[in-house]
Amino acid sequence: MQETKKEDEMIRREDTGLLVVDIQGRLAQIVHESEQMLANTDNLIKGVRLLQLPVLWLEQNPERLGPTTATLAEMLAPAAPITKYTFDACKEPSFVEAVRAAKVSTWLVCGVETHICVYQTVMHLKHLGYDVELVCDCVSSRTPFNKRLAMEKMAARGVGMTSVEMCLYELVVDCRAEEFRDILRIVK
Repeated sequence: MQETKKEDEMIRREDTGLLVVDIQGRLAQIVHESEQMLANTDNLIKGVRLLQLPVLWLEQNPERLGPTTATLAEMLAPAAPITKYTFDACKEPSFVEAVRAAKVSTWLVCGVETHICVYQTVMHLKHLGYDVELVCDCVSSRTPFNKRLAMEKMAARGVGMTSVEMCLYELVVDCRAEEFRDILRIVK
């Protein structure tokens, strides 16, 4: 069980990682406002890579749904995606091993679909004792209703809500930080 942060604490660079859930195949193209979600996720990955946070990525049944969107997969490499067939990634032992090996207590989560794989994985991560921050402008579902419903349910159950810009500024902390100018270029 991980030690969770107090409600008034912000996310910290030294104990935060990123989880990218199932942004793959045709599904990534047909979710609500997919272009904006993909552009935001691109910025999130760039910022997290710049800050050298651990990153894990998942693919749901890639034989049927296809691979991760090419531009995101390029940024996520050289690590390979973790393949899963259950909607809750925590039911895949190799994923839980990777989560533990990352040695962080907080996970930023982005991906699709918000009300299925993202929701089930996030709730199980919470159950395992991790703090979770949903990057709201980097998640989507086929309908806005399902995205909103999932976000409301997660928030009611203690999942933090954030955005690309909000979490990157929270992680960089100080405008004098070495990475600040590059972060600024990413979010502007």
